[in-house]
Amino acid sequence: MRSLSRPRWRTNLLSKVLLNKVLLSLVLGLGLVLPLALAWAPAAVAAPVSWKEMSASEEGQQWWDEGSLRRSREGYLSVLSRFKPEDSSQRGSLYVMEINCSEQRFRDISVNGLPRFSAPWQRASGDTLISEVIEEACAAGAPLLAGA
Repeated sequence: MRSLSRPRWRTNLLSKVLLNKVLLSLVLGLGLVLPLALAWAPAAVAAPVSWKEMSASEEGQQWWDEGSLRRSREGYLSVLSRFKPEDSSQRGSLYVMEINCSEQRFRDISVNGLPRFSAPWQRASGDTLISEVIEEACAAGAPLLAGA
C-alpha cells in the first residue's frame, strides 16, 4: 500500500509560506501599534499621577491628572481625565482630552486607551464637570502654553 504523505519539498514550501505570513503579520502589527505606543509613552512615564477632584454633579464625578498636562504638537493642552457616573451600574471611563484654552473647547482624543482620530471640537455646553476641568487644567497648564 502506498503512503499518502506529502512529498518533503511540498511540506517545506508550505512551512516557509506559513512562516512568511506569520512574520509579515507581526511586522505589520508592530508597525501600526509601536508608533502609537511610543507617542503616548512619554506622557505615561513623565510624572506621577496627581488626580484633582471636581465638584460632584448629578451626572457623576470627574477628576483630571495634573501630572499628565502636556502641550500637544498643535499647541493645545493635553490632559488625562476620568469620569465615574452617578449610576453605579455603569463603568467609569478614562479620557485623554485636548483642550483649546483660548476658545474654551475640548475634544477627547482617546477614550479608555482607544484613540479617536479626527475627534470633533466641542464646547462644554453646560456640563459643569467638563467646564471645571477646562478651567483648572488651563490655569495649571498656562506655563506650558506660554513657553511655546
